[in-house]
Amino acid sequence: MVLAKKETTVAYKCPHCGTLVMSLVGAFALSADMIKLKCPCGESELTAIYTKDKKVRLTVPCIACPTPHSYNVSSQVFFGGDLFRIPCALSGIDICYCGRQDEVTAAAEATENMLRTLLGDAAMETLANARGEEFISDPQVREIVTYVVQDLCEDGGVHCNCEDGVPDVMIEVGDVTVTVTCKKCGAAAVLPAQSLTQAEDFLGAEELFLK
Repeated sequence: MVLAKKETTVAYKCPHCGTLVMSLVGAFALSADMIKLKCPCGESELTAIYTKDKKVRLTVPCIACPTPHSYNVSSQVFFGGDLFRIPCALSGIDICYCGRQDEVTAAAEATENMLRTLLGDAAMETLANARGEEFISDPQVREIVTYVVQDLCEDGGVHCNCEDGVPDVMIEVGDVTVTVTCKKCGAAAVLPAQSLTQAEDFLGAEELFLK
């Protein structure tokens, strides 16, 4: 009987140069030592450690935040073969992918295309060059907050003081905030949008109540 190898392709996008860093990771090598996926530019690396409770601890560079994020993933999921995405907790943007190489590559390209559609090519270049700063630039954050508001509107997640609770939404983008107002009843919400850290609570919300 031939045993199937436990291995998976892991990839992340370097926040400094934009390269998609990808490598095949095997369970045997991972159990023996820490594995590092280092970008050729030398400015970022992903680390993976096999823990005693049979989980994989990943430390992943983030394209939106100034510091890497840490995650614990079960070995069954990590080596399961199905595509597994890991998002940034603040922005919701996928920053790591595990699975078959073709699916990992396709998922990373889809995220890249989504960000370019949302932010534009110029903003993507600014985002890639924003490392070492406390947070990414204000216009990018406001774009993300505005996108989340629009998404909530489409899903019926924005509520107001109107009798039916369904607002006629107007979105105003300021220098450091995004203001959402119902044109019928005047209820509003002012969302901080100067940094991803300030916008963290809103970005994880499933509903928005205008008052």
